[in-house]
Amino acid sequence: MKVQGAQLQKHIDATLGSGNLREAVKLPPGEDINEWLAVNTVDFFNQVNILYGTLTEFCTPTDCPMMTAGPKYEYRWADGVTIKKPIEVSAPKYVELLLDWIETQLDDETIFPQKLGSPFPPNFREVVKTILKRLFRVYAHIYHSHFQKITSLKEEAHLNTCFKHFVLFTWEFRLIEKGELAPVQELVESIIQF
Repeated sequence: MKVQGAQLQKHIDATLGSGNLREAVKLPPGEDINEWLAVNTVDFFNQVNILYGTLTEFCTPTDCPMMTAGPKYEYRWADGVTIKKPIEVSAPKYVELLLDWIETQLDDETIFPQKLGSPFPPNFREVVKTILKRLFRVYAHIYHSHFQKITSLKEEAHLNTCFKHFVLFTWEFRLIEKGELAPVQELVESIIQF
């Protein structure tokens, strides 16, 4: 991570600790928007990775044969490179493919530059939008398929705080289309209007 990115991460940690998530998501004065999007995207990737990691023994191909968010929403996988036409996969396979795909994006210095002063690509915001839209799907799956397990593991406060941070950030910068949020629309609306 660039020096500036490390400073922005410190800002995120400090403002999140303040309890004011609405302030925590705002672009700090004088900072580069792309750098802010990059640092937060990495942070959200890590949060989802950890949250989902606590569920891997419960989210199995047998228990979750499709990547869904309730009965009305099914997500199919395509990476646009090796899999161009979306395919049906189990929820754990979808999450595995997604996390690997995101990690590849994050490690690609032409997309997420590591050197200070290196330019972000012109389509950077679109890349971030795609990553965050797909991370949202993992949250939606967790809420619809595994919330009882999250509660029994006493992780619901952490899940809710991470999701609230995620929603407020994506809302602040208009990074996820409203229609994408439909699987957990009521929860999203309660967060935004909070």
